[in-house]
Amino acid sequence: MEEKSELLAARRQKLAALQEKGVDPFPSAAFDTTGTVSEIRARFAEGNPECVAGRITAHRDMGKSHFLDVSDGSGRLQIFVHAKEIGDEQFEIFKLLDLADFVGVAGKCFVTKTGEPSLRVEKLTVLAKALRPMPSQWYGVEDVELRYRQRYLDLLVNAKSRDIFLKRIAIVREMRDFLQTRGFLEVETPMMQAVAGGAAAQPFQTHHNALGLDLFLRIAPELYLKRLLVGGFDKIFELNRNFRNEGISRRHNPEFTMLEAYWAYADFGKMGDLVEELICHLAEKICGTLQIEHRDAEGTITRTIDLTRPWRRTPYRDLIREAAGADWFELTSEQRRARARERGVEVRPEMADFEVTQHVFEKLVEEKTFNPLYVTHCPKELVPLAKQNRDDSSLVDVYELVINGQEISPGYSELNDPIVQRERLEQQAGEEKQNLDEDFLTALEHGMPPAGGIGIGIDRLVMMLTGAESIRDVIFFPLLKPKA
Repeated sequence: MEEKSELLAARRQKLAALQEKGVDPFPSAAFDTTGTVSEIRARFAEGNPECVAGRITAHRDMGKSHFLDVSDGSGRLQIFVHAKEIGDEQFEIFKLLDLADFVGVAGKCFVTKTGEPSLRVEKLTVLAKALRPMPSQWYGVEDVELRYRQRYLDLLVNAKSRDIFLKRIAIVREMRDFLQTRGFLEVETPMMQAVAGGAAAQPFQTHHNALGLDLFLRIAPELYLKRLLVGGFDKIFELNRNFRNEGISRRHNPEFTMLEAYWAYADFGKMGDLVEELICHLAEKICGTLQIEHRDAEGTITRTIDLTRPWRRTPYRDLIREAAGADWFELTSEQRRARARERGVEVRPEMADFEVTQHVFEKLVEEKTFNPLYVTHCPKELVPLAKQNRDDSSLVDVYELVINGQEISPGYSELNDPIVQRERLEQQAGEEKQNLDEDFLTALEHGMPPAGGIGIGIDRLVMMLTGAESIRDVIFFPLLKPKA
């Protein structure tokens, strides 16, 4: 800590020295560049005059000659500073600069003896003084606490993290383009709702003072998007945040990004085709391959996810029989609980029978499935907003897409029968009848076309496509417990 204090003090002293020389360490005027670093490098030619701005990320001191790296968001450019080129006055200012400071430089392009494209500086402008040094000088960027709590430092010095987030940005952009070129309209629905609906989850609660109204941050946009189907918007999607006041884990963050899309006159099978095409398009466009490699911290490949089409589609019950025994659904409730424990799956006494089966599915099927798998025809208790299967009334026409050991996307043939929908929601609400969204049920009574719907967890999708092992690695600022 003493070394850290000395470094901070030294920077403050240089800040004061700059001010004594009449240099504003944080000037308000704009600095005009001739392009980004990547643009200058792309058109680089000996003798070209250029102006570039960025952060000093490396410094090689050779007495009166100095080679530095200046980096912006697009890349790195080497600059050459010599006292004779910039004059004694500017050279004295230059000597008060540190790694992480921002500068603007003007000069001419040249190539060093080692073949490095460089800029010979003729004029230097201080743009911002960094009062703290680069993180690697203190404790590196392998510290997980640093990476999540101070993401800006992680992005500054960790190329892998920066690459993950650049890919995330590209994935979201491509998703929008993919859907819009297929006629889907992007819409927005409320993120504060009087009734929390569209999923079974614990909401965050807030209060609107002017209206004296308790509100909830949305757990899903589904019920409002379906209102738009009633209103005649036949192909729609929303890409935005959901909030669930539940646990935090490697796969869960209370605030997360979801895509939901609805397509009138489609069904869950057609929506599955759409998702399969979309994810393969993203893999080929962003990753350049359908073989997605995941590596450990040492760079060793731990698994390769094969996204080659067509993807497997198997009924839920068949997967349970494969994992827990062909006679699973012929067993009594107590026998199923005993079988689950034999297979290493812990079940709680208060679990309903269908919840025991679902827990077995999550532990023995979902967590062990890495290549794409559509789990179809799930029990109706799990999905109260999906259409009942015509051949088996205990099932609903849905899929759950599992990749990389976790659910990536659910897809439904949406329930549009207002009478059955009310029965399902009342059963789900139990004694909490006030939690029914009566306006949504009224909307259904006005008539909703048959439709397919999907959700895609963007954070989990990015994890799968980039090889990130934790959801915190793909969210710029994940929720963390405050430091003591």
